[in-house]
Amino acid sequence: MAMRQDLLARRGALRRIAGTLLAPMAGTASAIVLAEPADRFPSRPVTLWVPWAAGGATDLTMRLLAEIAARHLGQKVLIENRGGAGGTLVMPVLQQAAPDGYTIAQMPQPVFRAPWVQKVLWDPIRDTTPIIQISGVTFGIVVPVSSPVRTLEDLFDWAQAHPGELTVATNGTGTTPHLVMDELFGRRNLQWVHVPYKGVAQQMIAVSAGQVMAGVTSNGFAPFVDGGQLRLLATFGDHRTKRWPQVPTLKELGHGIVAMSPYGLAGPRGLPRAVVNTLHDAFKAAMFDPQHVAELAKYDQELAYLGPEDYARSMRETYAAERRAVEKLGLAKGSS
Repeated sequence: MAMRQDLLARRGALRRIAGTLLAPMAGTASAIVLAEPADRFPSRPVTLWVPWAAGGATDLTMRLLAEIAARHLGQKVLIENRGGAGGTLVMPVLQQAAPDGYTIAQMPQPVFRAPWVQKVLWDPIRDTTPIIQISGVTFGIVVPVSSPVRTLEDLFDWAQAHPGELTVATNGTGTTPHLVMDELFGRRNLQWVHVPYKGVAQQMIAVSAGQVMAGVTSNGFAPFVDGGQLRLLATFGDHRTKRWPQVPTLKELGHGIVAMSPYGLAGPRGLPRAVVNTLHDAFKAAMFDPQHVAELAKYDQELAYLGPEDYARSMRETYAAERRAVEKLGLAKGSS
């Protein structure tokens, strides 16, 4: 019995010694697995988060972009939609993601505005690594084709004659369409009812069906306007669009507003430079692909390429400009 206990004790000691000797080797092996060499990236699918509901114009163009980029990466690029909160729900995803290049996201304009308007736990500059700027959008104000409203001035007149009855749909609270309409109606002290939607497709269907009286959004209105379901009253660009040259801009109507909300792709903070370069090169090739350019043209979009450094600078400038804008409108946190 004593011999058996002594043998068991010796075996236990040997196990402990072996464990002590092998622990550093195990740690090294683990580190090798976790730290994938940059020249092997990507070795599995990349996930691209899109902050809008599936089926809208941005979602469709992003899906095509991802499909083309996948050919250059040699791995699939999977789309995940996270609509709502004015397009800002991708920021918590990036903030919590590992900086390995397998999680990236579209960066819409509202992510640079939200921190100045409300309390958030993320920062669009601190918590991201810029990869590439792709394009901007064409915003427009639309009404059902059966509506008696034929101009933007008609819309203001209707709101004045029916205080608090005009319903206007946007693609979310805090988005560019929401803020622009708030400023336009606010200048005239007109009351309106804001109806936010998570997805552009659902929003445009609601306007076409007369569930809301007007809609303000980007890009997704194009098929409905061309299909004769919606009437386009004005666009937000610096000049009239090639697609609808008869439609005036807010700028030429005397409102002094120009907005195109450029967007691009970013990864989590701390993304290695080699990984950034790989992603940039693949998505740059994809964005200039004739198939993608033609898809953008369906929504009157043009390419607005910026590389990582220039995009980073633009993001910082946009962040500062959004602060000035919300302070001017009295929307900043703590404003009375």
